[in-house]
Amino acid sequence: MAVSVRHPKDFISGLIFIGLGFGFFLIAQDYKMGTATRMGPAYLPTILATLLMLIGLGLVVRALFRDGDRVTGVAWKQTLLILIGTVMFGILVRNAGLVAALLAYVSITAMASIYFHWRATALLAAGMTIFCVIIFIYALGLPIPMIGPWFGA
Repeated sequence: MAVSVRHPKDFISGLIFIGLGFGFFLIAQDYKMGTATRMGPAYLPTILATLLMLIGLGLVVRALFRDGDRVTGVAWKQTLLILIGTVMFGILVRNAGLVAALLAYVSITAMASIYFHWRATALLAAGMTIFCVIIFIYALGLPIPMIGPWFGA
């Protein structure tokens, strides 16, 4: 009995999830695991990587039994915009601060949407920035500069 993929999009998505989860799982093995009561730095990444691989496995199995759409192409522009936004966030967060990094991230990645509008993007960027500053800087006390050295802080 031959096994065939009936839903290629789910199948490819599942393989991507499994691959990313496996990569994160391997990276986490360089850290101390700890126990459930005294979690080490590898504990949460290992759990999340395992869950990601299980979700991927579920997608792959589902792709064998459920009909679905074929893969017609890759949205290169959208993929590139999201990648650029993520890299820019990583570059800006330490030197320009969390506020500038989030504003840039939301602005760049929002352009990947077919529903992109500047007004909605500006509101989303402002809201997300306020929320993240409150949560990460004030509530959790993470040592992330709100305004970085590039802006004289």
